[in-house]
Amino acid sequence: MKLIRHGELNKEKPGIVLDNINYDASGFGEDYNEAFFETNGLARLEKYISVNKDSLKKLSADIRIGSPVARPSKIVCIGLNYADHAKETGAAIPSEPVIFMKSTTALCGPYDEVTIPKNSVKSDWEVELAVVIGKKASYVEESKAMDYVAGYCLHNDLSEREFQLERSGTWDKGKGCDTFAPLGPWLVTKDEVPDPNNLKLWLTLNGKMMQNGSTSTFIFNVAHVVSYVSHFMTLLPGDVISTGTPPGVGLGMNPQVYLKPGDVMELGIDGLGTSKQKCIAYAAH
Repeated sequence: MKLIRHGELNKEKPGIVLDNINYDASGFGEDYNEAFFETNGLARLEKYISVNKDSLKKLSADIRIGSPVARPSKIVCIGLNYADHAKETGAAIPSEPVIFMKSTTALCGPYDEVTIPKNSVKSDWEVELAVVIGKKASYVEESKAMDYVAGYCLHNDLSEREFQLERSGTWDKGKGCDTFAPLGPWLVTKDEVPDPNNLKLWLTLNGKMMQNGSTSTFIFNVAHVVSYVSHFMTLLPGDVISTGTPPGVGLGMNPQVYLKPGDVMELGIDGLGTSKQKCIAYAAH
């Protein structure tokens, strides 16, 4: 299945994609949140869709598509998970996964505008495969880790490099700014993604290809990452783990290139759809 959420920010309603057409699934009566995943929601949704598919209402083309997952308890990210990306940024290849957190308030829709933060001069892009957790996971063995995966999403792990690397602290400072986690358009259930460790992913900036990689070059694959993270924190249903980015980020270029108002990012992953974000300047509200 391909799950979507639609409507205005923080008031999204559930939806479903059937034969490349977006439908409203408000009649299902639940959001795609922690409680949904925790109570076998995917199976219940599948049953609801099979019974009601002929009466589902098509969504208009102009309706906003939000994050396919309601605000999770946490967004966990894996840094430097592609050897060539580590090399381009001058970092050592990690012997264990690098973990950092991304604020849940950074979450936004796949076509929402991205706000360049106040006083930012080094905002950057990162196309990533995101894993959505399907059930509570703690000290999970790698051999069983995929049992805890609900599905996958496209994610742009936006990063303010000065805040991240030059402001005397952890990476989190440069990762959690508002709109810095466009997710979606879809949550694609794992049965439709036979091998998450062999997916092409790409990103363009103003029409120019910047990133063009494959998850086949992961240092740590999806099962390893899910298991590893679960040894340091309990993962809850609906939590998101973003698995790192391939080379081609602005930080790694010579000279470096960073986002400015008016720039447009487009990105995609095989089978997980595409997204598009326009950058705008920060404005006090």
